[in-house]
Amino acid sequence: MKPRNTLILAAVAAAALAAGWQFGLRTTPVGQMEVAPGSLVFPGLAAKLQDARRIEVTHQGKTMVIAQENGKWGLADRGGFPVQADKLRELLTGLTELRITEPRTSDPAQYSRLGVEDAQPPTSNSNLLRVLDSNGKPIAELIVGHRRVRTQGNVPESIYVRRPGEAGSWLAEGRLPVDADPQLWFDRDIANIDHARIATIEVKRGDATLEFGRDGDKLTLKSPAEHPKLDEYRLEDIGRGLEALTLTDVKPAAQQSGEKIGTAVMTTTDGLKVTVTVFKADKDIWAQFAATGEDKAKAEAEALQARVAGWTYQVGSWKEKAFVPTLDDLKASEPAPAAATPQPGSPPADDAAKPAVQ
Repeated sequence: MKPRNTLILAAVAAAALAAGWQFGLRTTPVGQMEVAPGSLVFPGLAAKLQDARRIEVTHQGKTMVIAQENGKWGLADRGGFPVQADKLRELLTGLTELRITEPRTSDPAQYSRLGVEDAQPPTSNSNLLRVLDSNGKPIAELIVGHRRVRTQGNVPESIYVRRPGEAGSWLAEGRLPVDADPQLWFDRDIANIDHARIATIEVKRGDATLEFGRDGDKLTLKSPAEHPKLDEYRLEDIGRGLEALTLTDVKPAAQQSGEKIGTAVMTTTDGLKVTVTVFKADKDIWAQFAATGEDKAKAEAEALQARVAGWTYQVGSWKEKAFVPTLDDLKASEPAPAAATPQPGSPPADDAAKPAVQ
């Protein structure tokens, strides 16, 4: 072989090896491809998804389950709490539109580089996605690995995938947002009632009752009438208790095991009444909500009640003082004592404390 041809072949081999490391190891011979590039990973899946009743995502041996019950999709380990409909739709649509681009490694020793190894080991980086029908029969199963990073703009997303039980892995084109963390599936919004609408608040905690009302555009403590000076910012936090309120976790109301520490009844200027029951479990604060209303507030109350009924929500620990504060929680801070002003001719403070030298 001529030296020139040898150099050309060496350069081509080096370029191919570099491309394998950059874009994913390709060890599956092209002649063994069973799927043509551009083919759907799951042909005809859209029609089959009509029978889907359960979605499982396994990561590092832990499985998150989203199940359909009475036509609604919810998290199984949260008592069926509803998941984000848009997020679920994006996942299933992405599964139907996922297309094979090219084959990648079939060597199990190289799976971890693409994130398509078995999803059971605690060190695994992959996600096993399974969609099942009402009989528990798989409609679609796929090990989902790393996303392929693309620096160009307006380029479709790509991801490495492998079918369970098959040696070959693939680079597939499409967006497939697989999340195994239930926290990423919550619709976190509970309520959003502007503080300016709050007319009165009645807080009961133990034997104490605090009643708040409007004084112009400010919320003030009406009862007890005799009380120490209060912090205006802390009073404002009480009025904002239902404003942009979100959850950090959730469980069915029947599973609430914390200690009840108080209730708050918040009434708006147009008649919406929201009752908040607050529980404390160790350091966590949980709350249950109930809404009623008449006339103009009736429709809003019914919508809110339908969303919150039957659930206990974990909220930020600071919400304890916003929903069920004590009088001490509302007290204004005492001003720091002023330092004594030294008189002319007096020794410095440090020297005054020293004993006189004989």
